[in-house]
Amino acid sequence: MEKEEHAIILDFLPYGYPLENKMMPIAQAIGDKNSVLLQLVPRRGIKLEVGERVYIGEGKREKVYYILGKLPENKLTETAKEQLAEFIKKKVKDDDEKFIEFFNTAEAINTRLHQFELLPGFGKKHTEAILDERNKKPFKSLEDLKKRVSNLPDPKKAIEKRILGEITDKEKYILFTNEE
Repeated sequence: MEKEEHAIILDFLPYGYPLENKMMPIAQAIGDKNSVLLQLVPRRGIKLEVGERVYIGEGKREKVYYILGKLPENKLTETAKEQLAEFIKKKVKDDDEKFIEFFNTAEAINTRLHQFELLPGFGKKHTEAILDERNKKPFKSLEDLKKRVSNLPDPKKAIEKRILGEITDKEKYILFTNEE
């Protein structure tokens, strides 16, 4: 996996985590390329803003002193969870073509399970209906998919939920985020 160059700040805790006796400022962030949850330690005297994009690559970092490591999902603050949901929404909106491509090319994982069935709310009947429509002609957009396949859960919301599960290490199979 390519190393992250930049991260988006999800939350900034100037006095560290409550209940931990270290008074070290910490930022909860997500890598903007690979969507890896990270804990960052800012340089002395630096205050990081929620939503700010910071450089975390090799060499001199202006605002980040070092990367403390991966951020465990159970340490995510409420603010970070809200920002993570917004980050995912924006990513899905900006990468529309990537998700249409998924619906136009996804394949069976094994004889019992198709990639579509890994999306929350998508079952065998949805999978068959999507494959039938896809064989007639490729989907142009997520709206086109929703129009052509009846009773389909909102594809955008399903993708967003799936990405959240992948980022927080709750999924066995990875569809949309980069694996380590």
